[in-house]
Amino acid sequence: MRSLRRLRPRSLRSRLVLIAGLLATGAVLLCQLAGLTVLRGWLTDQVDDRLSHFRPPDRVYEDIAGNGVPRPPSPDSTLPSDYRVFFYDEKGNLLRTSLGDRDGPGPRLPGRAADLDLVAGRPGTLPSEGDASGSGWRVISYPGPDRMRAVVALPLDTVDGATTKLLWLGLGLGAAVAVGVVVLGNGAVRLGLRPLTRVEHTAQRITGGALELNVPVADPDTEVGRLGLALNTMLDRLRTALHRTETSEARLRQFMADAGHELRTPLTAVQGFAELLIGEPGMPARRRHEAHALIARNADRMSRLVDDLFLLTKLGEAPVAHREPVDLLSLAADAIATTAIRHPHRAIALEPLPTHPAGPGGDLDVIETPGDPHQLAQVLGNLLSNAATHTPADSSIRVGVGVTRASPGGSLGSGRPLPPGTPVCVVEVTDDGPGVRTEEAPRIFDRFYRATPLGRPAAPGSGTGTGREPGSGLGLAIAAAIAAAHGGRLELDNRPGGGCTFRLLLPDSTTAPRDLPEAAHHGALHT
Repeated sequence: MRSLRRLRPRSLRSRLVLIAGLLATGAVLLCQLAGLTVLRGWLTDQVDDRLSHFRPPDRVYEDIAGNGVPRPPSPDSTLPSDYRVFFYDEKGNLLRTSLGDRDGPGPRLPGRAADLDLVAGRPGTLPSEGDASGSGWRVISYPGPDRMRAVVALPLDTVDGATTKLLWLGLGLGAAVAVGVVVLGNGAVRLGLRPLTRVEHTAQRITGGALELNVPVADPDTEVGRLGLALNTMLDRLRTALHRTETSEARLRQFMADAGHELRTPLTAVQGFAELLIGEPGMPARRRHEAHALIARNADRMSRLVDDLFLLTKLGEAPVAHREPVDLLSLAADAIATTAIRHPHRAIALEPLPTHPAGPGGDLDVIETPGDPHQLAQVLGNLLSNAATHTPADSSIRVGVGVTRASPGGSLGSGRPLPPGTPVCVVEVTDDGPGVRTEEAPRIFDRFYRATPLGRPAAPGSGTGTGREPGSGLGLAIAAAIAAAHGGRLELDNRPGGGCTFRLLLPDSTTAPRDLPEAAHHGALHT
């Protein structure tokens, strides 16, 4: 069994050539065998027809009855062709004298007529006497007078010769076909499998590291072509998955580096002031109080940073766990009140959305959306705190609340775009500050990224240059993550030198039947 397995061809081309050769040779031999059987049957029928049309003359039986032996035929009445006739007397004994050619061996007949295994009038086949390898005889038995019996025989040497020649012809033709199939089929199979060979070579190169290659597809309607298309689709998905993995790993490394950088500053401050307190036990009470206050402030900053990181991780792992109808107008009013406490000299106005049917200066309506009120309040608080912190003190802030429909556009945003015409609840936070630099706007929602407003020099890690303590760069990232978790989107309309607008879009399931206006102007919803 193991030796047969070792002899079995391993390549697909060799297997195809072997199978084709065996099938072709088998088909030729089968056809030759069928022809040989038909030819031998036809020739045997011809012999049987000759036997059935020949009967011994009646005078032969008279000679046997009178003399015990048949009279030899006269020259003018010889038997036709190669007929041989044998006789059994009335006692059933085989007579040694026969009619016909006596030079060659005849059929092997039994000595008694009772032992003759022949049906009267039906031809049969008997072997040749004296030569087991010789041709047989076709014989037929006829009853005669006085219980005598005659056996007429014809040799089958012509039939055997014709069938033997045809057999050798079939074997030679089968061998020639096998050799031709192996020689010509090898080239044909090699040519037919050339596209598959190219696929194999390309796959080997891809395995070696050339992931940018695609499998060549000559004809997409063939099996190899469809295989190439499937492999190319699989390679595209693999490259996309690898790219996503590399991007995710790069972002994770950058995130860890940024988180370490953000934590290092307050941690260094805490460590420095703690060492100062330990190293100078006689420090005046006022300086000691300042050191304690700075330690508490930096510890609080680290605590808030860790809480923000935990919140981002939680938002990325699971959807919003708690949903209820949320009044965005009330949330906006509460966020404005909270911001006003921290920035008492900041002018903040609450007004309808410019695209709302009431228009600017109209009545404010209750706008409800399903969601988590605490998380949405954090979004509005982050947007207002960002506007109050990163704009000059004399800049005004406007908060617009309303309902409209999404329309196609190209605003910068974070989150999945909403289909055009989708009813959405909107909260806009607009300021008339200097805006964001054009080259920095696409990264405004990145984690730990702090943009530099126009009109102020860019300084890494300096925040906005307002003199206040710089933020962690996570406020907008958290707001965008919460919006995405609610099935919404956070967008930025930036107007360098003229302020910017942050727009929170949330799905609205209660206003779908209304005839809402299409978004337009600076309040338009861009998906």
